[in-house]
Amino acid sequence: MTKTDLSPKTEPKKPEPIKKAMLMAAGFGTRMRPLTDTMPKPMVPFLGKPLIDHALDKLAAVGVEEVIVNVHYKADMLEEHLASRTTPRIIIANEREKILDTGGGLLKARSMLGEDPIFTFNSDSVWMEGQGAALQRLIDFWDPEKMDALLMIAPATNTIGEVRRGDFTMDADGRLTRRHELQVAPFMFAGVQIFNPKLLDGAPKGKDVFSTNIFWDQAIDTGRLFGLRMDGVWMHVGTPGDLTQAETFMKTAL
Repeated sequence: MTKTDLSPKTEPKKPEPIKKAMLMAAGFGTRMRPLTDTMPKPMVPFLGKPLIDHALDKLAAVGVEEVIVNVHYKADMLEEHLASRTTPRIIIANEREKILDTGGGLLKARSMLGEDPIFTFNSDSVWMEGQGAALQRLIDFWDPEKMDALLMIAPATNTIGEVRRGDFTMDADGRLTRRHELQVAPFMFAGVQIFNPKLLDGAPKGKDVFSTNIFWDQAIDTGRLFGLRMDGVWMHVGTPGDLTQAETFMKTAL
């Protein structure tokens, strides 16, 4: 007689939703001139819609409810535009007095971020989706037990715009390391990550202007910086030429 297995089945663990994000929108967009002579870079149109709205729409689509947006350059114009949005809820992190770079911006907004993992999102990060939404794939892959940050990364060979020599190498588990100085790395940071705000406890003392790279290096040292390769095509829209190339690609693909 065949025995029936009556032991309880273990249900797959459901990924925790990400409810908050910080969207980086304070920069000068110098390389995007002359378009940014009259508007902040997040307001530059891409396929008929400001870059920042592409980012906010993607965040809203995966259930993000609140987005902190830091502002500095042409801040009034950006705030006026964001006032028309109801989903997700927008909170302004005011950097009018001094621009703080990505790490400094996160640190200044620390009290708004809470303790749970958040998205950080560069306002000029755009892509064509592959199989499944890139942000949902990040949520599904995120494991707070072994990760402090999970970066969305794009293959340099499948990126539109300037890639230089790449940013990271990645092992079979998704763990990231920096490329060496004379090395060409296969992956680019694609402008979006899931980030544990507790990393901000390791911010440099007495310093308010610094990059998120400081926290990534700390996570690399402890083996807790991971990446997830995106399925789609990432577009690095750093210059007007990159923007035109990306729009042409999207129109042709669609």
